[in-house]
Formats: sequence, structure tokens, C-alpha cells
Amino acid sequence: MTEGNFVDYVKLQVASGKGGKGSVHLHREKFITKGGPDGGDGGRGGHVIIKGNPQLWTLYNFKFKRHFAAGHGGDGSKNRSSGAQGEDLYIEVPVGTVVRNTSTDEILFEITEAGQEKRLLEGGLGGRGNWHFKSSTRQTPRYAQPGLAGRELAVTLELKVLADVGLVGFPNAGKSTLLAALTSAKPKIADYEFTTLKPNLGIVQYRDYQSFVMADIPGIIEGAAEGKGLGHYFLRHIERNSILLYLLPADTPDLQKAFEILRKELIKYNPELIDKKYIVVLSKADLLDEELIEEYKQEMKNIFQSIPHVIISSVTQYQLTALKDLLWKELTTSIS
Repeated sequence: MTEGNFVDYVKLQVASGKGGKGSVHLHREKFITKGGPDGGDGGRGGHVIIKGNPQLWTLYNFKFKRHFAAGHGGDGSKNRSSGAQGEDLYIEVPVGTVVRNTSTDEILFEITEAGQEKRLLEGGLGGRGNWHFKSSTRQTPRYAQPGLAGRELAVTLELKVLADVGLVGFPNAGKSTLLAALTSAKPKIADYEFTTLKPNLGIVQYRDYQSFVMADIPGIIEGAAEGKGLGHYFLRHIERNSILLYLLPADTPDLQKAFEILRKELIKYNPELIDKKYIVVLSKADLLDEELIEEYKQEMKNIFQSIPHVIISSVTQYQLTALKDLLWKELTTSIS
């Protein structure tokens, strides 16, 4: 998936269908000149329903179409025949989509499971036909109800990436390079900050035909929780990952300080992230000789202690198999 095709935030205008009109009809046939009212009811307008589709990974389908409307209900007719119901509108979205009221920013609901359906707007009720209004004092009512109008709503769809492993790190930490080394994804890679502006997803192939999904999330800077840099634009994607992989490059001046800044920004954004499992990876080991690698191993052991950690190089493939083993172990432990 290319970066340009990854759309994770769209605003839509949706409308449910209006109800059909009730019929004003008096029964007439041969030998029955005054058969009384028999106008049928109008049909209900179509609902607007949001449905989770596991085959979708992005909101790209809405990039060029932002207005959606359900079908209108049919009008009633003679012989108490009800009008047809308006066709329901199903809007399919990726699993992990949050639906907000654009005006109030209120979260209406979230789609978290494949096939899950949530009714966003109900269609307008159809009007009742004139036969409903017949009484002992009103034998031939010549009026019926109009159908109720449908509802309109501006909604914001916000996708939070569902991935097994989320890469967390400062800009230019080597996240895209690692994703490209472990998966068939082809993220944009360059030697400057904020090369990645939108999340990239890749599937990591493991032993015995097993696999897991990894997400490369745009780099964090200090103050991201307050919206600095790309701010909230990317932090929401971290919430839905099973495990976080903190990536610290070997040329980082202070590993412990860098790690603490990353953790602080995530927890400030969402305190619940403090309970999420994570591992720490030192990248760009190709910049180090064997002696420095040994020194870094000891330093990481002192800093991170019982926290799972490993030193890798995405360029030379150094310890990438060990990284996959570690990730798989943590993933299967968290599942069980």
C-alpha cells in the first residue's frame, strides 16, 4: 500500500431516506360505488448503516465521494397496499473506524469487529393511508399523512490502525527501513525527518506460514501529545496495536532520555497506553563496530533490565530473525 492511498480521516455528509406518502383512495369497482377508504401506507425511508469490512485497510474509498443518501420510501396505493421500503444504505469501513458527529465532535460509535453493523440514521416513517382515519362519523376521509423526512448528518470517519506491532520512535529513527526489511511494504525512505507522513502497513512472514501485521507510524517529537509536529494525527494509531516497538537509533546521544520522552508523550496522550506491552530495539547497528555493540548491549541491559530488548541493523539484516522471534513470543504471550 502506497502512502498516497492511505486515507485515515474523512468527513462525510449522509442522509437517510424520507418516508413515502400515505394514499388517499376510495374503493371503487363494479357494483360497489361507495366502498370506503382503502389508501395504503407509505413505505419507510432507507436507513444509513455503517458496516465493518475486514478487507478494507484504509478510508481511500471516500477520497472522491463524500455525499451519501439512502433510498426514499414508496407511496402507498389502493387496496391498502403499502409503499415499498426505501433501500438501506450500507457504508463499509475498515475495522478500527471511529465515527464522530462532525458538529459536536462526539464519538457516536466505533467499528471494532468484522461484519459489525451500526445504524447511523433511521429512515423517515411512511405516512398512514386514509383508511386509518375512517370512523363512525367520518366514513370517507379524503386525507392521509405525508411521510416523515429523512435525517441528515455530517460525520467524521477516523481510522485507528489495527496492527499487531506498532513502530514508535523519533523522526528518522529507521522505522520505515525496518518495515521494508521485514515485510514486502515499500514505504518512502530518505535521510530527513518526517519522511513518513501517514502510517504504512506490512505483513511480517514468520515460521510455519504464520504472520503478523506491523505498522510504521510517523515519528514522534517532544510535545506531540499537545499537537506539535504531526501530533494527534498519528498518535491515535498507536492505541490499537497489540505491542509497541520503541525504536532508538544507535546515534542517539542519551538512550534513556530518548525512551522516556517517547513514553511520556504516549502516556500523556492516552494514560491507558502505560499498560500496553512493548519492546525496545536499538537500530542502525551497522554504524557500530563489535566493541561498541557489546558496550550497547550492556548499557541496554542496565537501562531496560527486564524489558525485552534487542540490537539490530535493518541494512545488514543483523539480528532481524532474533527480532521476529522476540515479537512473535510477545504477541503469542499477550494473546494467550
